Amino acid sequence: MWAMSAVGYRRLGAAGSAAAAAGGWAAGTLPTRDPWGIWVPHGPGVTVAATVLAYLGLTLLVVAWWGYGRAGSSVRHTLVTLGWWAAPMLLAPPLFSADVYSYIAQGAMVLEGHDVYGAGPSVLDPGGVGGDAAASVGGHWTDTPAPYGPVFLVLAQAVTLATGGTIVPAVLGMRLIAVAALALIVWALRRLARDRGEDGERGALWLGALNPLLLMHVVGGMHNDGLMIALMLAGVVLARRGRWVAGSALVGLAMMVKSPAAVALLFIGVIVGRAAAGRPAVHRVVKGLVGPGLVAGAVAAGATLLAGTGFGWLRTQSVAGTIHTALSVTSDLGLLLGELLHALLGTDPDPVKTAVQRLGLAAALAVIAYLAWRSARGRPSPVHALGLALVALVVLSPMVQPWYLLWGTTVVAATAWDGRAGRVLAVLSAALVYETAPSGATPWYGFALAAVVGAAGTVLVRRSATARPDRTRVPAPRRAEREPQPESDRLR
Repeated sequence: MWAMSAVGYRRLGAAGSAAAAAGGWAAGTLPTRDPWGIWVPHGPGVTVAATVLAYLGLTLLVVAWWGYGRAGSSVRHTLVTLGWWAAPMLLAPPLFSADVYSYIAQGAMVLEGHDVYGAGPSVLDPGGVGGDAAASVGGHWTDTPAPYGPVFLVLAQAVTLATGGTIVPAVLGMRLIAVAALALIVWALRRLARDRGEDGERGALWLGALNPLLLMHVVGGMHNDGLMIALMLAGVVLARRGRWVAGSALVGLAMMVKSPAAVALLFIGVIVGRAAAGRPAVHRVVKGLVGPGLVAGAVAAGATLLAGTGFGWLRTQSVAGTIHTALSVTSDLGLLLGELLHALLGTDPDPVKTAVQRLGLAAALAVIAYLAWRSARGRPSPVHALGLALVALVVLSPMVQPWYLLWGTTVVAATAWDGRAGRVLAVLSAALVYETAPSGATPWYGFALAAVVGAAGTVLVRRSATARPDRTRVPAPRRAEREPQPESDRLR
């Protein structure tokens, strides 16, 4: 089989990243208005050529990533490679999503005193601060209240204030936040995987940070999921070190970026309960279930009061579920069943779709609870169970975007990048990166490309699995859970 060295794959991936970024200058998610005249639309011929270039670059990056994971390299080499692959996107316009314009516009709304949880970016003055960003927001988000927590909105407000809402510097300011989140993810992954040795750290970085889905949607698209993941992982690191109070506080901040981070509290509770071995069962259960939640709740309340945005985020968490995405299994099934009943009985399809979506969420909660129970009994480890729980939440969510897969993938990367779950998530990451076009649209050919890449990845994984033993049969060491944790540290 054709293969290159790790250096060769690094160069191939850098070329692919540069091509994807270059294509984004004409085919990316360009703003409606740019007073600087830097990110401006081009003619259809240039746009099509740039789109082809971006997809070609994306393919080179995916091939390089896949090969790099099997070429063998050091942690330091992997970190340098990450820098090479991320650098071309630092000054590029937004790629694969227009969400960053919503972030800037919502920051302007907070700055001007609008109720960001009661109205959408359309309330902004077109000629005022954030007006250009509001004009560039995707159609269905223009009048949609923010589903994000006050911590993220304050960061967006700071960027808008510092840049005056001018598109180019405001976007680059949001990208600085995304890059900082990537750096924190790298820090956390290394520490979560450290008990698996050099190979474990390198593999965790390969699946969790070098992943093209993360590079394109966190660095290129600047989705705030990267910041949520970073704070959540950092909180889990601290909890595993016995500093569960500080860890729960970080997860509380992550929740105030995006609410799915709250799942981590349950598994921090498992860590707390396991660390209290020898205490009465009631003590362990109460401490594990109540302690992290109280800490995170206090942080969330304090952050909300300090931000001054109000507690409206409590009622906007279901906003995203009103928008249909083809990747949501429960929404697709609900829509299909609703339309079928409408054709047969003439009933309203919307309540049927809503009911199926709620059943999906209930199933997700049941899976999460089961994983926590299993983890509390010894296997899997709390960190690995958290990764699987987040994947289950995404699969059964009423709204699914490609980058949501990163919620669980980054966690699983630290525990089982070379296990069965890690291999499945690697294939899905390689496939889903094609689902969204550089312009942020979701064309039919994106799904076709994703299907082809997914099938090819599945074949490669199966061949690899037959060529070597399945390492998932050997339980990963749980040394991190057995690290000395004095009671004084655990109570901090």
